[in-house]
This record gives sequence, structure tokens and C-alpha cells, in this order.
Amino acid sequence: MATKQEVQRYLAYWFQLGKKIVKANGQASFLPQPVLKGDRYSDEFETCWQQILSPESGDFYLEGTYETIAELLTPAWELAPCSRCNMPIAMRNVGMPALLCPCNDLPTWPNTELPAPRSPVSSEEQLKAIRDRVLSKITSLNS
Repeated sequence: MATKQEVQRYLAYWFQLGKKIVKANGQASFLPQPVLKGDRYSDEFETCWQQILSPESGDFYLEGTYETIAELLTPAWELAPCSRCNMPIAMRNVGMPALLCPCNDLPTWPNTELPAPRSPVSSEEQLKAIRDRVLSKITSLNS
């Protein structure tokens, strides 16, 4: 089962490649920009995410897919890397897999010359992790 954080990351990655979230029956589509703001998701992305999670809003799906976001949050689905482009895609736990990867209609993807979509990164946390590893090595050498 995909967690809310995994589905949120799934959408953020695809939004970074220009994929939109579509409201059921194509009534509306959204592409929050920017997706990231430093070490967190942008306010635009968070507003879109809250609307997707709201039961009053109805069903949403990622452009180029058939499974709704609500379905992805059930135990029948999990998120795994696409074998073609390594981006997260929805896969059924049981039964037939999803028909297509959302990258299917992106003519210039995968493109290894561009930075891949990513999650928010806290520079401070990364630096602390590096510091802790260095201190750990120094401590083990002095023992």
C-alpha cells in the first residue's frame, strides 16, 4: 500500500515534468508551480494536495493514467520505479499492472542530460548527516 507521503512524492515528481492532475471527467486540471520551495513543497503544491485529499473535491488522477489518487491510497496499489524511466508509477499488488507509465506520452523523457525530479532537501539536515558520519569515523579511528 502506498502511503500519503509516497503518493505526494509521486505527484511532485510528475508535476516537475509538466504532468497535470485532472479532476474526474476532465472538469479541471491543475499543475502547481513551483513544486518545491527550498527544503519543502511549495504552498501551491500543498494547496493542490489538500484539495486532492478532500472528499468533497471528488476524484483526481494524474494526466496519462487511469487510477485515481484515492485508489492509490488503498491497499490494492503500491508505487514502484518505472523500468523505462525510473520515475514512480502505480502498480497493483494483485492482478494486472497499470496499462502505461505516465512517461509514455513525454517525447523527451527519459532524458539523462537533465536533472531528475526530486523531493525537497534540507541542506541543514544533509550537512548534519555528513558531520555525524565524519565524527563517527574519527571516533572509530581514535578507539
